[in-house]
Amino acid sequence: MSIATTTFGAGGAEPYANALRAGELLYLSDTRARSTTRVTMDVSRWNADADAADLSLLSRVTGPVLDIGCGPGRMVRAAMDLGMHAVGIDVSAAALEMASSLGGSFFRGSVFDRVPGEGMWQTTLLVDGNVGIGGDIPNLLARCRELLAATGEIVIELNADPDHEEHYFAEVADSHGNRSDSFPWAEIGLDRLSLMLDRLGLQLVQFWELDGRAFCRLAKTR
Repeated sequence: MSIATTTFGAGGAEPYANALRAGELLYLSDTRARSTTRVTMDVSRWNADADAADLSLLSRVTGPVLDIGCGPGRMVRAAMDLGMHAVGIDVSAAALEMASSLGGSFFRGSVFDRVPGEGMWQTTLLVDGNVGIGGDIPNLLARCRELLAATGEIVIELNADPDHEEHYFAEVADSHGNRSDSFPWAEIGLDRLSLMLDRLGLQLVQFWELDGRAFCRLAKTR
């Protein structure tokens, strides 16, 4: 299984791995404006138990669940606690090392490579900004659609601004100034996402907001 070299937080001084282990902040920036932080990420939240917004998401889905970009595994663990079969996939060895301590099933790789159970997943998750993976949202959603069962759904965490859409090369830095290599990334809000759904064979099932976070569920139309 091949693993892309330009993935979230990889390379350079490995700030993502360091921040995960230390539970520190990460700062994501556009490489065109390196000094400007676009997003501040509280990595300690990824290491913690699922919060109310996470659980609001899981209360709306059924398994089996594939958490794409699962990080240290909190969503997989929470889904399992709710009685669902759940599996996590991530390219980060450090994240999966931490996830393995929770029990459950995790594997290292890219969603664009061969994934176990293709065409059988009832829910694929793209939370914590993971709709940005690969920097090409239509391509990522098309791939997620391939992984779903006929009645399956994609659940996405969106940008809170419905008219927001950005595609760019990003890097992350930790609080000590260590930087990753650059990687393709993207962000999108509900209205901009809705414009691409028809051509992807997807439809909006539900949208909700909680604790400053925005989510939607998408289902196949054909």
